[in-house]
Amino acid sequence: MTEPTGRERGTEDPRIRRAWLLFAVAFFALGVIVVSRLAIERNAIDMAIAALLVVVGFAAVRHRVAVGALEAGRRGEAESFARILQGLSRSVSPDAIVDAIIEELGTGTGADHVVIVRRRPDARVLEATLVNARTGGSTSSTLFPIGDLDDPPELDRDAAGRPLVAVPIEVDDVLAPTPIRLVSSRAIVPTDDAPQPPAVEPRAIERRAGIGAFAGRGRDADPGLLVAERIAGRARSVFGLRHTLVAPLTSDRGQIGALLISKRTAGPWPASASRLLVGAAVEASAALSRAYSHRQAEARASTDGLTGLPNRRYFDEVCALQARRRRADDSVGILMIDIDRFKALNDRHGHQVGDQVLRQVAGAIVSAVREDDVPARYGGEEFAVLLKNPTPGMAVEVGERVRTAVGRLDLAPWGVASVSVSVGAAVAGDADEPIAATIEAADRALYRAKKRGRDQVVAA
Repeated sequence: MTEPTGRERGTEDPRIRRAWLLFAVAFFALGVIVVSRLAIERNAIDMAIAALLVVVGFAAVRHRVAVGALEAGRRGEAESFARILQGLSRSVSPDAIVDAIIEELGTGTGADHVVIVRRRPDARVLEATLVNARTGGSTSSTLFPIGDLDDPPELDRDAAGRPLVAVPIEVDDVLAPTPIRLVSSRAIVPTDDAPQPPAVEPRAIERRAGIGAFAGRGRDADPGLLVAERIAGRARSVFGLRHTLVAPLTSDRGQIGALLISKRTAGPWPASASRLLVGAAVEASAALSRAYSHRQAEARASTDGLTGLPNRRYFDEVCALQARRRRADDSVGILMIDIDRFKALNDRHGHQVGDQVLRQVAGAIVSAVREDDVPARYGGEEFAVLLKNPTPGMAVEVGERVRTAVGRLDLAPWGVASVSVSVGAAVAGDADEPIAATIEAADRALYRAKKRGRDQVVAA
């Protein structure tokens, strides 16, 4: 254990300094008395007292150094946690949250590597990010299967042995975090005939690496800890890690990932590393939950509630963004799509059937456009599609695919024989041409398609 610096010693608790001052004065006075007695007459008792004074003095100095180092360590731990909190308070995106945690966690715990595995809000996958804590760089990212978040198979049966129904974890409504505990692991390769270890307290579950079974398995094991350790096992295998300590990232709606630290050398992790990892996991859970909730709120504000397509607000924002990023050789196309005689359909069959028709038409449009195109519900029975880098012929071709897909819809379950759409297509080949002008041109082409008898595609 290293001796604290002068700065650290000067900032320690004043009560400790006063206690040590009192001890030093009393020890010095006792030493003077013993030395005075030895100067007058040497006897065995005084010699023994003098030897004990030397031992006690040496022990006291060692204790003083240990207390100073312990206090300095706790102060550093508190400062690291404060910096993590400060970084999280400025982070609004999941990526910024990851950056705010990883660097300081590696420094504060003495880990060689830090890995954060989190569920992506936009896909059913886990994203794992590893950072070399010693260099502050060497970042590596990969995807883990979402099945790593499922309940452990050991807990899939009730007390009578009957199988339980698994409840999938959904992305929506990730809310406030729940309490977090730790799982530690050692990289020991199991053998097929290795005996199963006995059940242990879930706060410190030891697990064999590789394909070995969980220690502490059974009905008393904490599912969150087992899931976290399963994620850590995959991280050890994928990234080649050895001695890890892991804490789950969780919310009151389920587990959303895990946070783990790794070191190359064997041996137990210090208590300060465990405390800092737990604190960071709790705060990261809360920050990720807030970020996901904010992103979900933004998605709901930009999505049409009936069809699930982007709404006009989102479509206008994408068009504005596309206009700013256009290069000289980029082209932009617009399809304006309108359901033919939709008002008469609503009057004849009712608004509930009309809503079903809108949903089916929206699905047909999504299936017909290209992957990079952006379909949206523009308003009422009208839809729009932003086409990226199309030729005029390509825009008409996509419009024809949309018209054909809608015409093939099976609407018999709702008592509707069929529906058709009219499509107006326009392409702006000039980078200086405003997208708003292209939308107007496509709208005029749509009007001509209506005038010419509907159920057709007209180019501007």
